[in-house]
Parts: sequence; structure tokens; C-alpha cells
Amino acid sequence: MTDVNKYFVVRQKAVPEVLLKVVEAKRLLESEKAITIQEATDRVGISRSSFYKYKDDIFPFHENAKGRTITMVLQLDDEPGLLSDILKIVAQYHANILTIHQSIPVNGVATLTLSVEVLPATDDMSQMIAEMEEQKGIHSIKILARE
Repeated sequence: MTDVNKYFVVRQKAVPEVLLKVVEAKRLLESEKAITIQEATDRVGISRSSFYKYKDDIFPFHENAKGRTITMVLQLDDEPGLLSDILKIVAQYHANILTIHQSIPVNGVATLTLSVEVLPATDDMSQMIAEMEEQKGIHSIKILARE
């Protein structure tokens, strides 16, 4: 696993201001207090390029993350058994699969959207994602939403 795929929990005071502003811009967009990305970035005082650079890499941490839904998108090779391997990892970490949608593969690569409920018995979610990323045939994993 490379350093790019590690996850950290950091106190707010240690997070650079630009990242906090990205979180605030995302909150404005989600709450519909800002209609466009330009409007949200103008309100918080960052550039659109900063927003796009970091938007997929920072999320607010909720201490009560148990019982919440995480939706992720995986890019994976079209190989027999790979989806089964991913689902086994989810089961090993005691998470509950809510939805699965796999696109038709294009050039041998499929997109898998997976919604998982984090239960009280669920083990470390960052470790689960890291284990998925280590699977042969996985190109990328991106967390789309946490509710």
C-alpha cells in the first residue's frame, strides 16, 4: 500500500485552512445554500481549482459513524471472481451491503458502485478499504458519500 492510500484522523486545528474551506464549500453545496461550485468557493474564499483538487480527499469525521452508509466507486478489471473477493472483504469487516451496481465493462474495466452500512460490529473501515485497494485488479477506490 502506498502512502497515498493511508487514512488519518487529525484534530481540526492541525488541518490546513484550505482543506477546512473545501469541507465548508461541500457543506454549502449539500445543504443547497450554494447552487454552484463557483458560488460555494466564492463564499468560503478559495479557488475552484483548490476545491477540485481536494474535494474527494477530505470529509468531516463523525464520531457516531456506526450505523451510517458509505457509498464508494471502484474501478476494477473484468475478471471472474474479483467482485466476489471484494464482497468477501466487506463481509470479513462485518459491514452490511445495501446496494451493488456494476457497469458493463469497457476496455476490460468495470465501474462498481457499492453502498455499505457501517454497523456497530463493523471493524476498521479504513483498513477494509485499504485491503480492497490491495486486491489485484483494483484500479481505484473513491468514497462518494457518507451519510
